[in-house]
Amino acid sequence: MRKNKLYLSGICFSLLGLLACSEQVTTEPTKEATANIQKPNVVIFYVDDLGYGDLSSYGATSVSTPNIDALAQDGIRFTDAHSSASTCTPSRFSLLTGRYAFRNKAAILPGDAPLIIDHTKPTLPKVFKEAGYKTAVVGKWHLGLGDGFVDWNKAVKPGPIELGFDYSFLLPATGDRVPTVYLENHHVVGLDPNDPIKVSYAEDISDRPLGTEAPELLKMGADLQHSATIVNGISRIGWMSGGKAAEWVDEDFPFVFTDKAKTFMQESKDEPFMLFFPFSDIHVPRAPNKMFVGKTSMGRRGDAIVQMDWMTGQIVDELKKLGLYENTLIIFSSDNGPVLDDGYDDAAVEMLGDHDPSGAFRGGKYSAYEAGTRVPMIVTYPNGIKVNGDSDALVSQIDFYRSLATLVGVDVPSTEAIDSQDILPALLNVDGEGRSVMLEESFTLSLREKNWKYIAPFSGETPDWLSNKTVENGLSSEAQLFDLSKDLKEQHNVIAQYPDIATRLAATLTNIINKE
Repeated sequence: MRKNKLYLSGICFSLLGLLACSEQVTTEPTKEATANIQKPNVVIFYVDDLGYGDLSSYGATSVSTPNIDALAQDGIRFTDAHSSASTCTPSRFSLLTGRYAFRNKAAILPGDAPLIIDHTKPTLPKVFKEAGYKTAVVGKWHLGLGDGFVDWNKAVKPGPIELGFDYSFLLPATGDRVPTVYLENHHVVGLDPNDPIKVSYAEDISDRPLGTEAPELLKMGADLQHSATIVNGISRIGWMSGGKAAEWVDEDFPFVFTDKAKTFMQESKDEPFMLFFPFSDIHVPRAPNKMFVGKTSMGRRGDAIVQMDWMTGQIVDELKKLGLYENTLIIFSSDNGPVLDDGYDDAAVEMLGDHDPSGAFRGGKYSAYEAGTRVPMIVTYPNGIKVNGDSDALVSQIDFYRSLATLVGVDVPSTEAIDSQDILPALLNVDGEGRSVMLEESFTLSLREKNWKYIAPFSGETPDWLSNKTVENGLSSEAQLFDLSKDLKEQHNVIAQYPDIATRLAATLTNIINKE
């Protein structure tokens, strides 16, 4: 059993009616003292495919995000924060385990993949439970479910519950993959037992029209990968039969997910809680509710950003109604950089205008360049932030694990979350230090050291579908080195001028890879 400690390091808790703060105090609280500590609630907003330049607080002018901008005004806006990988499944794996995804060969998963996190091992939600928190995940999952073949008509496990969440309400995979049903805790919501679900990614078992056969039924066209079973006028990846009563309606997502999150907070208001809220937006298929259609000049993608901002505001407003906002640490970020054309004919490219989703950086989702992982990140915590404003600290989401463990007073051993670092001071103070070295995952591995960016050579093969994406993936058979202080767009490979720096960074990368 790990030892719980109360850590106060520029963090203020309401203790016995007094505001107790200290530069560095480590104590073993008495049972009476522990009962009076108002532990901070934690809410992690995790947007899908949101780029560094997609928020008005990060310079966007073609879309307005007032609710998220208000969080930035109250807290810390990070300018050099990163998802651990440039794709969604690896980033989510690292956030919840504190381990780089390559250690588990975590990659983009099909909709029927088994759970890729070992539920017998420590996880971030288990850390919170150890600290006495109620925990929930509401939104897109895409980390696999079950231990092999999943029978969607029975209890689906292991999953989030076995990983330490007390409550889960999920899109089992992604919006563009079957099964197109909600999963609440272990069971499909609204399933008619007389109409059992079957899912296949190997053969056509669908009892619905297919995108390749009935394009006239579609709300938007799609590439061949996304042209299998049609549900709600949108063709998906994979084939599905049965489960018609349980089908989701994409346009209902903003209300379904925010209502579930608000209900959890209402039911947990008298005890500390952690809510992980991974959005389906702005991942494809982009099907914003009519309430948000036409709110921007950028079509479906821009309107989905407005929808996502509204959802954020709904949850923050609920925290305020419950009197919990001041004592809640909120982290807002994205799982990877932006992508425009990701399989559907939603005019994201054609209607982009002068909007720059990557925010002056090069690349995007799937890319080894900076925009693959450099994402917007905002932290608010009125009771705990020492100095707010803009921070240029180098931050990786893989560090949420140890940083939040420190926040809630759980001592994590060195053998756990081996790639995570405690950067809590940077999360609570614009003057706090972040990382000195940071690994970035894409189809290859990269390393940041201050303004130096090293991209390792790539000798493998990328998926066929990636060749159709309008993204610079940054892959080369030769090593690359960029000086971001002079070349933010990563246009000039300076490895020939600085071979010693490249050699040193390559050695550092190898040491990280070999760490266990």
